[in-house]
Amino acid sequence: MEPFLPPGARILMLGSFPPKRERWSMDFFYPNFNNDMWRIFGTVFFGDRSHFITPDGKHFDKNAVSAFCASAGIALYDTAEEVRRLKDNASDKFLEIVAPTDLKNLLMRLPQCRTLVATGQKAAEIAAEALHCGIPATGSFETGCFAVGTGIAGNREDPVSGNFRLWRMPSSSRAYPLSLEAKAGFYRKMFDMEGIGLSIPLF
Repeated sequence: MEPFLPPGARILMLGSFPPKRERWSMDFFYPNFNNDMWRIFGTVFFGDRSHFITPDGKHFDKNAVSAFCASAGIALYDTAEEVRRLKDNASDKFLEIVAPTDLKNLLMRLPQCRTLVATGQKAAEIAAEALHCGIPATGSFETGCFAVGTGIAGNREDPVSGNFRLWRMPSSSRAYPLSLEAKAGFYRKMFDMEGIGLSIPLF
């Protein structure tokens, strides 16, 4: 998938890599219907885990999801553009990164974004390496930059200079041993601290 980069996005959410297309329920990020990302979003922002599910109860509503993320200023992409699956499943444990995403180049297209959100361990490891910072504990953030010693604040000439905040969130995969409500609690705290969700239109 191409990066989803709505104008004015202030947060870039980064997963590791999508599952096989045969498991997609929509043509958008976190497409596997067994993945709970959009149920987490529904819980956090609307108090309804089914908010982004289509009436047939079998798919996520791509239009509702993408419109919401655009209005909220949330961009989405993966931390890897090419991977090798060592086993025939989508587990990050058996995922070999062949070509990581050029996060610095990606953020050049998001001049208002200073916050990255890694949605799992593998994504956090890759993003932390790019930002020269430690891997955050789940539900926490670390601060880093793309070149050591570039200072605290960015500037108009170089939107990727200075520091970025990297959050690590619990994986939305059901293989991650935490209830949906508990995961939603971590995401709610992060979005609140980043000022996301204060004036978002309802869909």
